Amino acid sequence: MTASAIPINLLPSVEFDAQLIRKLNQVGPRYTSYPTADRFTAEFGYRDYLQAVTGARARSNTHPLSVYIHIPFCESICYYCGCNKVVTKDHSKAVTYLSYLKREIEMQGRLLVGANQIEQLHFGGGTPTYLTDAQMEDLMAHLRRWFSFASDANGEYSIEVDPRTVTRERVQALRRQGFNRISLGVQDFDADVQKAVNRIQPESQTLEVISAARDAQFRSISIDLIYGLPKQNLITMNQTLTKVIAADPDRISIYNYAHLPHLFKPQRRIAEADLPDLETKLDMLALCIKRLTAAGYVYIGMDHFAKPTDDLAIAQRQGRLHRNFQGYSTHVGADLISCGISAISAVGATYSQNVKTLDEYYEQIEQNELPIARGIKLSMDDLLRRIIIQMLMCNFELSVAAIELAYPISFRTYFAGELEKLRVLEKDGLLTIDDEWISVTLKGRLLIRNICMVFDRYLNSATEAGYAAGKTDAPPLRHSKTI
Repeated sequence: MTASAIPINLLPSVEFDAQLIRKLNQVGPRYTSYPTADRFTAEFGYRDYLQAVTGARARSNTHPLSVYIHIPFCESICYYCGCNKVVTKDHSKAVTYLSYLKREIEMQGRLLVGANQIEQLHFGGGTPTYLTDAQMEDLMAHLRRWFSFASDANGEYSIEVDPRTVTRERVQALRRQGFNRISLGVQDFDADVQKAVNRIQPESQTLEVISAARDAQFRSISIDLIYGLPKQNLITMNQTLTKVIAADPDRISIYNYAHLPHLFKPQRRIAEADLPDLETKLDMLALCIKRLTAAGYVYIGMDHFAKPTDDLAIAQRQGRLHRNFQGYSTHVGADLISCGISAISAVGATYSQNVKTLDEYYEQIEQNELPIARGIKLSMDDLLRRIIIQMLMCNFELSVAAIELAYPISFRTYFAGELEKLRVLEKDGLLTIDDEWISVTLKGRLLIRNICMVFDRYLNSATEAGYAAGKTDAPPLRHSKTI
């Protein structure tokens, strides 16, 4: 049988090479943006954002939007979590937050009148379902007051759900409110692992939410897992995978736990002696890839797997896949408008991030200004490198001719230094280079961050270069290992 005749779900989508990963594993960005968020500065402010919106509207009033809403509240702390969150059982705090969040949404809506059609909406947190059914209903109605929504068939409206916070009836209500994609935090089904990370979540609870989502006709169901948690081992990981595969979600994300207690205080409650060693983590990753690909899932990239019939897998095959702060997306080129504390927007050639605390957030909105704390205006070089990194992250290949058509450069001259570094990775088997294409191999897909780092001109500071060369003991604190 020829490759073209092999069913899509049987074609290999990634290859695990433990020796190669051991050799090349290093700290590096996840490239949900380029430049990455650690390059944002306070020099970029509210007025810079207004200028970006004006420029975006001048280019096109019919360009669709992607909108992100950040709900930071959680009732309890998960020790592994590195998200910006507010842990409280006092739900009155959500009432105050929502009053200000609605004001921010209105400000954004007024700026975008006539160019405000949403094709993608994502609620993240924290725990979005910390809100009551009535609060969510009111918030969605407010969004529809200030923005136009694409039809349910054409729009992608997703929400992150903690299965411990919803009933079957609540899941049905979320569907009625307009959400058509649902993402469930699971992390691990093993009781000892759950106890070690302070997230007790019975399997039956998760399966009930999945069943409810199917009955409510959600278009996509996603499950999030983490490998490398305390008390995890190959046996527990295999048992969790068996249960997840049996649940048959459309998408599965498997994140590498990055233990960074110097950055995330809750992680200090994790006993380092309980963490699996690096070799065990590698074995767990290999197991995940083997089990999921054998079950018919396609490796999309980074941590993401999807059924071959899922929109992400289809978009990747068609070269339409995109990557933003929420991960992989099918909505290429949509400006991202984000509301809530710490939320990051991407409008035109800019990124902007909101303030990170509730007090700062309330104070700036009281001044009738969007609560922007920092950001960055992208140079032409930034834009060029951003599209290259996007193509590699999403499609695992780069057309040299396409870049030269879009930008006034000779690729081989402009990126002469980068090509020298890529030749080293080519010898390691991560990619192939010819006159027309840079193509990532199946082995290279797991190390795509390493390949993209070659094009990141911000990774050349003395500290980072010294660490890469083994001349300093500590890696840059803001990034995790690439595997």
